[in-house]
Amino acid sequence: MNMTEQLTRFLSPLTTRVRNMVVRGVIKLVDDKSKVQRIQASLLAGELKDGIERYQEYGISSNPPIGTEALVVFCGGSRNNGVIVATGDRMFRLKELKPGEVALYTDEGDIIKLGRNRKIQVNTLRLVVNAEESVSYNTKTFNVNATQSVTFTTPVINASADISAGGEINDKTSTMQAMRDTYNSHGHKSDGTPTSSM
Repeated sequence: MNMTEQLTRFLSPLTTRVRNMVVRGVIKLVDDKSKVQRIQASLLAGELKDGIERYQEYGISSNPPIGTEALVVFCGGSRNNGVIVATGDRMFRLKELKPGEVALYTDEGDIIKLGRNRKIQVNTLRLVVNAEESVSYNTKTFNVNATQSVTFTTPVINASADISAGGEINDKTSTMQAMRDTYNSHGHKSDGTPTSSM
């Protein structure tokens, strides 16, 4: 055996471990109950690995659906020590974001997008805001486009300026239009006595 063959044979285990360090996979099962999310993934050549830890960025947590692609890193090339460092789904990924834009999204179509010119866009079916204290909106423009209703469950709604409505304003007793109609039908004589009974 010549020197080249001996070197190749000597380095073969190291070469194999280097090749095994980074692998593509497809998520088959997610265990999201423990402190560290654990994944079952199908790797190249049909290899199925259980209990792979998934690292996530601080402050962001997700449960990727079955079929999501994963990038698995095996520390030291050992197949017994794998971590998932990235996941992605080509079907649902938001495309054509402008440079600098950031977005959260789900496979159901919910989107929170931090766009250019400091515009934040929220697309969802139901939006629930739970706040222990006050909710403040210090913006130049705040638009809510709802196809059904917007409900505020709060003791008091305070406004520091005008409130405008394109339709009726209702309270627990009546509408503002009904109050106007009552007021307009009720007049006073010059001496102050009413011209109609209430």
